[in-house]
Amino acid sequence: MYNVPKRPFYASISGKGGTGKTVLTALLLRVLLEASINDEVLIVDADPATNLPQVLGIPINKTIGDVAEEFRRGFQKLDNLGFEKSALLEYYIMRDCIVEMDRFDFIAMGRGEGEGCYCYVNAVLSGILGKLVQHYSVVLMDMEAGLEHLNRRLDRHVNTFIIVVDNSLMSLKTAEKIKEIIREVNLKIDEIYVVGNRLSSKREEDIVKWASQNKLKYAGTIPEDKCIAEHAATGTPLLNIPSNSEALKAAYQIAKNINLI
Repeated sequence: MYNVPKRPFYASISGKGGTGKTVLTALLLRVLLEASINDEVLIVDADPATNLPQVLGIPINKTIGDVAEEFRRGFQKLDNLGFEKSALLEYYIMRDCIVEMDRFDFIAMGRGEGEGCYCYVNAVLSGILGKLVQHYSVVLMDMEAGLEHLNRRLDRHVNTFIIVVDNSLMSLKTAEKIKEIIREVNLKIDEIYVVGNRLSSKREEDIVKWASQNKLKYAGTIPEDKCIAEHAATGTPLLNIPSNSEALKAAYQIAKNINLI
């Protein structure tokens, strides 16, 4: 599974809730697979809602949250084993949470049970990612909605931000705040891109101007596509979307614009 990366492209796919982050992650993965580029690819579902496995059609055994919760409950049984608990937790996560597909690997954050578990699982994922990313040339992280992942510094392992926006003003405000927090927490980011989703022609023109004014690179727009709607309604994995899909064609151009392919 592990090789030395040829070129690190570690991307956080972020934005307001409902803008289409998960769909874009799936489409970019499909583009990578079709492009036949010999990259070591890791896909990360960093949203505790854990929707990406279903969108991709990936059967997962356990999330990091599942393992962390099992581990927390069994702490008292581990005290006399002579193992460092953090190393043992890492071993269980590597064993139970990484799904090895034919041409990419996948891991999902999930969440534990009870108050405070989300922050803990986020910290565990961040620690694991720090060790995992060095073995992959491409990492695509489907982030939770909003801004909290920035404050928790989960994005410190990425070098590229892809912010998804839609027709709403709120999605643009969220993008502006993401850029502001990136600067405040001093993340070392090579590029910040904006991708529009389901935009009208007039709105796309406005957002391209807005991106330029905010010194953000506009990478392209995913159009309204009945194939996406049909796949969502039937639960068919987006990796099986037809090659003539307009959304997939747009994702291919976006992948070129952000130097993914």
